[in-house]
Amino acid sequence: MSTPAQLGYRMPAEWAPHAATWLTWPRPEGISFPDKYETVPPVLAEFIRALVPHEQVNINVWHAEMEAAVRQALSANHVSLANVRFHHFQSYEPWCRDHGPIFLRGPNGRAIVDWGYNAWGNKYPPFDLDDAIPQHVAKLRDLPLFSPGIVMEGGSLEVNGEGTLLTTEACLLNPNRNPHLNKSQIEQYLKDFLGVTNILWLGDGIVGDDTDGHIDDLTRFADRNTVVTVVEEDPADENYALLQENLHRLRSMKDERGEPLRIVELPMPGLVEYDGQRLPASYANFYIANNVVVLPTYRAANDQRALEILQPLFPGRKVVAVDSTELIWGLGSFHCLSQQEPA
Repeated sequence: MSTPAQLGYRMPAEWAPHAATWLTWPRPEGISFPDKYETVPPVLAEFIRALVPHEQVNINVWHAEMEAAVRQALSANHVSLANVRFHHFQSYEPWCRDHGPIFLRGPNGRAIVDWGYNAWGNKYPPFDLDDAIPQHVAKLRDLPLFSPGIVMEGGSLEVNGEGTLLTTEACLLNPNRNPHLNKSQIEQYLKDFLGVTNILWLGDGIVGDDTDGHIDDLTRFADRNTVVTVVEEDPADENYALLQENLHRLRSMKDERGEPLRIVELPMPGLVEYDGQRLPASYANFYIANNVVVLPTYRAANDQRALEILQPLFPGRKVVAVDSTELIWGLGSFHCLSQQEPA
């Protein structure tokens, strides 16, 4: 059977035109926001309010009763529902970047990759419903579905749409994902199913990240050859050395054309804690939509600086800062929650 790459499919960059954004609304009884659920809907509403003028937002909910509650929460936070669609696709937790569909584009239209999902190495069972979301979306959209048969999460993959993919050893080589595969075998799956040709490996993820080091908290493409990478400026901080190591690696990397990457450094927000737990707060967890980039902020001294660094990298898009402090208690932010559907 032909692979997506052989059929001419490729995963587009996030800045390619979107048809929609997919989200999975968190359940009050879910485990993502222990004892803090009520603080989360207003933040999600602000995120959606930034998106709906520019693209459709599709929200997975458990059932009609949950849909009614979400509609009410959005309306109460002044979100127009004209560009919002609800789907009764059940999922335990809201991290659509990881359990949602990965869309491809090819000469004959679009397709979906349905990676296996095991809640970041079987950390949070059950996850069977989350794992089925790409199948529901493929059926809804009547798109070809490719199932590689290995575990992979969208948050661990960052592409420039031209053949280069960034990922981390900490996540993809963790034995809790695909212990039967070595590095070169994993690379072959990425090439076959995402249409990439050039794979770049960083090392460790930031402290507090329960995904074992997702790339979307570290380093993101801003265009074909430009990457934004987070650096910690305080040498005493636990993130300092590991982010310096990743920066060192990036400086020797080349894109699919053999050109050195253009590297833009983005500060970290510093220590963000709740209930004595360090949270994986990162400005790299921004989401690129049509005409807008949504940047998570954390009531930190570097919030404004992060916005000022990002804005020139996205001409034609407005960078919108949204306070993500309540959201990060769930150990993720806007990029972790969202999945783009290319036009």
